[in-house]
Amino acid sequence: MKLNGKYRKPVLLAILASTLLCMSAIVLSALMISGSARGRTYTDVDSIPHRKVGILLGCSKYISGNYENLFFRNRINAALKLFNTGKVDYLLVSGDNHTRGYDETTDMKDSLIRAGVPSERIYCDFAGFRTLDSIVRAKEVFGETKVTVISQEFHNQRAIFIAKGRNIDAIGFNAEDVDTYNGFLTKSREQLARVKTVMDLYLFNTGPKFLGPKIAIGEPKLEASL
Repeated sequence: MKLNGKYRKPVLLAILASTLLCMSAIVLSALMISGSARGRTYTDVDSIPHRKVGILLGCSKYISGNYENLFFRNRINAALKLFNTGKVDYLLVSGDNHTRGYDETTDMKDSLIRAGVPSERIYCDFAGFRTLDSIVRAKEVFGETKVTVISQEFHNQRAIFIAKGRNIDAIGFNAEDVDTYNGFLTKSREQLARVKTVMDLYLFNTGPKFLGPKIAIGEPKLEASL
């Protein structure tokens, strides 16, 4: 359908304004989130301070076609580095488990145990549907207000931003990143996730989908579930 000449210019101006607004939101959110994490992420395991608990943020073990997800593998390796060097005492694995047959949390736990981490040093949060849920539940359910977040740097930055907004003292240990070819979709989605995170914290005061009974890390174990 062709636009009448009378309306063409206003419509084009509206499209341009909407595009500029979206781009501004993406840029502003990226600056806010990266700025909040400045000096709080580490790549050298010898430099990072000790924290009682490391939160391992979840992702799928496999991607389409049943190929290994490099984000998952690299996060597991980063968690192992922290634990094996004594930089964290416990690992809280937090991921999505909202449908049958999809269980990020158990996949992470099983991978850690196969690599030698004692099961009693691993706590599971099956309601970490989003990064916001994982971070806020670490405080509200597990009682931890001083944590190390374990994921890729771009993800750690967003987690630290959320933590600051919820009065949690978080630092991040950066897992090895994934090359552009294998990480393009994830990195693209991250730009929108950052905008949504800023809106969740400053406009909507969004909380986790679920909370639940308190679980003290380091005491006789329970598991957080739905």
